[in-house]
Amino acid sequence: MRRIGILGGMGPEATVLLMQKLIAAVPARDDADHIPLIVDQNPQVPSRIRFLIEGTGEDPGPVLAAMAAGLERAGAEALAMPCNTAHHFAPAIRAAVEIPFLDMVAMAADRARTEAGSGGKVGILASPAVRKVGLFDAALARVGLKAVYPDDEAAMLAAIRSIKAEGASDAARVVLKGASAALLGNGARVQMIACTEFSLIAESVAQSATVFDTLDVLVSAIKDFAQDRAEERPATAPQVAGP
Repeated sequence: MRRIGILGGMGPEATVLLMQKLIAAVPARDDADHIPLIVDQNPQVPSRIRFLIEGTGEDPGPVLAAMAAGLERAGAEALAMPCNTAHHFAPAIRAAVEIPFLDMVAMAADRARTEAGSGGKVGILASPAVRKVGLFDAALARVGLKAVYPDDEAAMLAAIRSIKAEGASDAARVVLKGASAALLGNGARVQMIACTEFSLIAESVAQSATVFDTLDVLVSAIKDFAQDRAEERPATAPQVAGP
């Protein structure tokens, strides 16, 4: 079983949720059957929202790179990060280590292609920062899909901030469901929950939409990588993004 390093703390509950999902994903009869993790739960990573949306604050890239290097030194054989927006800084992470980085964005695009076919729209339920930096646009375009976003970005950002501050709430659920319904009305039947705060309220989506959570995609990739001892896996696995 290969050990996975987790760049966590963005936010803390999302990191715990990833760990809970990993535990649930592994049929285990004993502690030793579970996936070994090294978790850097660092809530002091500079705010991605302030840096990307507001144009203020510290660049998170160097902090994430230092975390990645520390996880590698501690014995991690691959890295995963349960924060969609922070994947904007994936180049800094990759440059800091020799081990693979399991890219949630690339894997989610592949999943969207499976769900939507080619030539359709995929709704992105995420922070406005994700749209601003085009985090999913290029990845989806490579598989013949178009990313579409909710119009009320202020409401989405407020819901994310409220979940960070107060946890899951009915008010945040209303915002997510409304955004999902609006995307459905805009022709985006397939949608992805692409904010790990929204992963905490993932059931709050439009009933007729086909929705998957990028966090679940990452859980599957971690499980597959950790349980596969083949030496060639880091170079050949489709879910492992290269530099």
